[in-house]
Amino acid sequence: MTKPATDLISAPVWDGFVRVFHWSLVALFIVSVITGKVGGNAITWHMWSGYAILALVLFRILWGFFGGEYARFGSFLASPVRTLKFAKGMMGKTHEYVVGHNPLGGWMVLALLLLLATQAVLGLFSNDEIATTGPLARYISDEASIKLMSRHRLIGDLLLIMVGLHIAAVLFHLFVKKENLVRAMFSGRKQLPPALARDAEGARKASMPLGFIIVSIAIAAVAIAVNWPVLFKS
Repeated sequence: MTKPATDLISAPVWDGFVRVFHWSLVALFIVSVITGKVGGNAITWHMWSGYAILALVLFRILWGFFGGEYARFGSFLASPVRTLKFAKGMMGKTHEYVVGHNPLGGWMVLALLLLLATQAVLGLFSNDEIATTGPLARYISDEASIKLMSRHRLIGDLLLIMVGLHIAAVLFHLFVKKENLVRAMFSGRKQLPPALARDAEGARKASMPLGFIIVSIAIAAVAIAVNWPVLFKS
């Protein structure tokens, strides 16, 4: 839907869990990149940030099925045809407003979640051949653990590229399409045409109690995985 900016109405889109997840992930990703590059004693912080990222990603995947309307994967994972059509229109002079993630952004979200999950899990089994091994590295051979470490570094580089594309897309929306997605992710509200604003107002809301239950499940699952050798003495 294309409308002049003067017709836009502020409407609630992103629930608090999505916003806290997003900005917590941004902070932890920065910590992970810096500590991974620095190495040495900073690797301890790198590992802790990786555990936290894994818990966040696990939460977000679950929230993609049980969260509010626009947190759910079903609301923003579009078909390839729809995605290509949106991409073609985005490069034109008009702008199609979407309540939640647009089709391109939706697939980017899924790709980032899967890459981050893979990256964090690989870290649990990795061995850097210097002084650091993941908590689950003992369950595979040294050769396999070292190989997983190389995959861990490779996906780290790929994630930097993906994050760069994500930032470029946000800047494109801000300066070319005049849509401030950063502000929306802070406030939870987007500027939308009246019809879409009404849809957003009437959409399924997030359940706060359920959100905290899923957060607890995600944290507990990662804590058990990280401490598995100690808990089960294997």
